[in-house]
Amino acid sequence: MWIDTHCHLDAAEFAVDRDAVAAAAQAAGVTTIVVPAVAAANFAAVRDCCRRYPGCVPAYGIHPMYTPQAGDADLATLRDWLAVERPVAVGEIGLDFFVPGLDPGRQLHFFVEQLKLARDFDLPVLLHVRRAVDTILRELRRYKLRGGIAHAFNGSRQQAEIFIDLGFKLGFGGAMCWQRATKLRALAAVLPREAIVLETDAPDIPPPFAPRSPSSDAFRNEPAMLPRIAETMSSLWSLPPADVAEITSRNALSILSCITR
Repeated sequence: MWIDTHCHLDAAEFAVDRDAVAAAAQAAGVTTIVVPAVAAANFAAVRDCCRRYPGCVPAYGIHPMYTPQAGDADLATLRDWLAVERPVAVGEIGLDFFVPGLDPGRQLHFFVEQLKLARDFDLPVLLHVRRAVDTILRELRRYKLRGGIAHAFNGSRQQAEIFIDLGFKLGFGGAMCWQRATKLRALAAVLPREAIVLETDAPDIPPPFAPRSPSSDAFRNEPAMLPRIAETMSSLWSLPPADVAEITSRNALSILSCITR
């Protein structure tokens, strides 16, 4: 059993062949796919996607890149959805100090308010972290949560250890499959195995073997690629793929406790 802990299956990039993509994931043994929302406007799309495809489970949140369009009414909407839908996590939330033009203060406001919601509903969080690790860790220390996943982790070993101490798992995906990702591979090799989960972030962060999208010339990641992505982890850990699947799935289940085998 493989668990893709981060996949935007509702994204427009899958509009022309979403049924086939979901079926291919199931055929590849990806039995569970966590589908995080990015804005209040796509909560319904995430819910409907998860109802349509077996094994898909939702998370609801406001992504930092969508904070320019968000308002406090969206936070109220999120609270309502968390109460009614009871997702596996609050996400995708976080901070992005890499993309130009995003107001750091506005991002921080939405991040903190969503941490409070996660605490109120006793839910884990799915974190988007770019050039903002220290600020995110500061807020996580302030608001005690039940943990979560630092999605697409690319920090230092010291930062990784702090996340782990705070009850978080670290998401690794297609980025580590590139030969040039020596730092990321070295980190995956030495971190505690019980701290790592696998993800695709499909359609984003495609591995080197990703196919082209049927609707464009862009390369597109897909949840069915998770077992191939895991081959890199298998090599780093010197373990057979079946053991990697068992370890990483167990780790995901320990955080996303609403998921059952």
